[in-house]
Amino acid sequence: MRILHTSDWHLGRSFHRESLLSAQEAFVDHLVETVRAEQVDVVAVAGDVYDRALPPVDAVALLDSALGRLRGAGARVVLISGNHDSALRLRFGSGLFEAAGVHVRTSPDLSWVPVLIDDVAFYGIPYLEPELVRHAWELPDRSHTAAITYAMDRIRADAARHRASVVLSHCFVVGGQASDSERDISVGGVAHVPLAAFDGVSYVALGHLHGRQRMSETVRYSGSPLAYSFSEVGHVKGSWLVTLGPETAAAADFVPAPVPRPVGRLRGDLEELLTSARHTPYEDHWLHVTLTDAVRPKSAMDRLRARFPHTLALSFDPVGAAPAAQPVRLSGRPEAEVALDFVREVRGEPAARDEEDLLRQAIEASRVKETMA
Repeated sequence: MRILHTSDWHLGRSFHRESLLSAQEAFVDHLVETVRAEQVDVVAVAGDVYDRALPPVDAVALLDSALGRLRGAGARVVLISGNHDSALRLRFGSGLFEAAGVHVRTSPDLSWVPVLIDDVAFYGIPYLEPELVRHAWELPDRSHTAAITYAMDRIRADAARHRASVVLSHCFVVGGQASDSERDISVGGVAHVPLAAFDGVSYVALGHLHGRQRMSETVRYSGSPLAYSFSEVGHVKGSWLVTLGPETAAAADFVPAPVPRPVGRLRGDLEELLTSARHTPYEDHWLHVTLTDAVRPKSAMDRLRARFPHTLALSFDPVGAAPAAQPVRLSGRPEAEVALDFVREVRGEPAARDEEDLLRQAIEASRVKETMA
């Protein structure tokens, strides 16, 4: 059996206000092509299908299209909810989907009820919020470890009856490397689940962490299909193609996904960034730029975008800048003086005369408007 392990699609997400819908559509195209080319039997989607509980309509339409196309390409689909999904909303229509070969698992109490495909048992453990299952499952404490352990004990008992077993789970396994784009799921400071909790099954398809990771030969994160933060610079995005043989352990090969636009980081003073030929490869990247100029350059973002039109984030780390000024008195001072001090503090130099005049006019106009209100 051939399984394509993917997760964390986050349909509906934007990247620093840039829509990712076309890039997500390209990823769905790639998945469908991979299913056909590799004769994939099952696509396992390990949670965070949507980016939020109430996804935009175009994200819902894309999921509808993706599921239909994957089935049309010949694969069954097993899908669980993640911490970004609304389990109740994602569950809608799941009974009908089941008959069509799309198996949606969002209920904790179905975690150990298998989806049987050619005598391989697929178990879907949706994101388990410990507080929601603690009392029903009589857990010893309010932790992800307790919740996952409870579900896995019951899965192992059932899996012994089948030729092979695959678990989908959305959680943070000890030793995993996080990025800036995952939502914190800690409970009382504890979010991690020990790797040993997943012993005893043929393969574990994990979701939640956005970088591909091999926790063991049979426990892996596929990562997200696209970079959703600048901390993911250098990540290779894609899916695991897993082969379950009749005798041997699961074997996995990584299938890279298309990169509609790479992400990158640049650092340096503005003039060097605008003129150096060594930065030419970054002109088509989404960029986070850190400027090191001692004095904050004027119109820095506009000037950067003249060369790097996809610059999305800008920060400043001035080299040799004077120490930060001591706190100044605000109470009783004219608004214009306070505002001009702010300009001097963030820029590193006073406002120009025309800027000062404009600022004073704006403050005066605001006063007049307030008086006339």
